[in-house]
Amino acid sequence: MARPADPHARAALIAAARTEFVKKGIRGARIEDITAACGLSKGAFYLHYSSKEALFGEVVGEFTEAMNRLITQRKADGERFFAEHGPLEPGDVAERSERYEGLVRMSTEADLRTLELMWSYRDVVHVLMRGSQGTEFETVLWRVVEHEVARVAQDFQRLQRNRAFRSDVPPEVTGSLLVGTYVLLAQRMSQMEHKPDLAAWANSLHLLILEGSLAPGITAPRLSSSRTPKTSPRRSPRARALSRTRSTPRSGS
Repeated sequence: MARPADPHARAALIAAARTEFVKKGIRGARIEDITAACGLSKGAFYLHYSSKEALFGEVVGEFTEAMNRLITQRKADGERFFAEHGPLEPGDVAERSERYEGLVRMSTEADLRTLELMWSYRDVVHVLMRGSQGTEFETVLWRVVEHEVARVAQDFQRLQRNRAFRSDVPPEVTGSLLVGTYVLLAQRMSQMEHKPDLAAWANSLHLLILEGSLAPGITAPRLSSSRTPKTSPRRSPRARALSRTRSTPRSGS
C-alpha cells in the first residue's frame, strides 16, 4: 500500500527548495541538498514532486496567479473609480480635490498590496531574475512585467487625454519606468533580512511619479497643514470688477 504524502513534509520541502534555488539557481540546486536541508529522504521528495522543476513551478504558479489577481483587481477598481467620479482634470491635481485624493489613495493601497506580495515571494523573484537562465522559467517574470507595463501605460494614457499629466512622454516609457522600479525594489528585498516600511515605499513612489508626471503649468500639491490657511480660489478680472461694483455705494443713493 502506497504511503500517504505528509503535508508538513511538503511545506518543509518547499521552504528548503526556495533557499537552495536562491543559493544555486534552478539548474544548480540538487534534490539531495534540498532533502538534507529539511531532514527528509529523496523518497519523501518524490512522494510530492516529480522533479525540482515541478516544485519550483508550483511556487511560481502561486506567485503569478496572485500577481495577476492584483492586476485584475486594480484594473477593475480603476474602471469603477472613473465611472463613479469622472475623469481626473488639471484642476483636480492643482487643488488637491477629493477626486484626486481618492485616486491617489486607491493607487497607493494597490501599490502596497503589490509590494507585500513581492516581499512574500522576494526569493522567488530573485531566482526568476538571476537563477532561471536556461530553464523553462527564464521568461516568466518578464511576461508578468510586460502585462503590468501595458496596464500602467493604459492608465497613464487616460490621464494624458484629460491634460492632467504631461503629454510629451510616451505612456510605454512611463509604464516601463514604474514597473522597472518595482523589479529593482524586488531585487533589493531579496537581500534584506528585515521587512522595510512598505507603506512608506508606496507613498514615496507616488510622490516621485506625481511630481515627475504633472503637465506643464500644474504645481505639485503640498501636504496640507492645520497651521497653513487655505487661500481662496483665484478670481478672474471680470469677477473682481463685479465684486467692486457690488461693494461700492451708488452715487445719489
